[in-house]
Amino acid sequence: MSYAYVIGHITVKDAEKWNEYRNQVPATLAPWGAELVFRGKLAAVLSGEHRHADTVVIRFPDTKAIDGWYASPAYQSLIPLRKEAAEIVLLAYEG
Repeated sequence: MSYAYVIGHITVKDAEKWNEYRNQVPATLAPWGAELVFRGKLAAVLSGEHRHADTVVIRFPDTKAIDGWYASPAYQSLIPLRKEAAEIVLLAYEG
């Protein structure tokens, strides 16, 4: 079975707000059949440049689920908090 993934590269600006955001995201994922696969801190840049310290990987059933999740009122309501909490690059991939 093929999946789709959201990968986020993150630099936290406000740890308290970031924790608040992180605690609310799982409820926005559940209706879309998504699950957190990985959350971690950068250990080393082996080649090239990468400015973010944290990474998250979320698996979705397909890209339509990613689009639905991202556009959902539940997730859209968290974006202002996310912007205050961290600099994030969110990427969608098909697997």
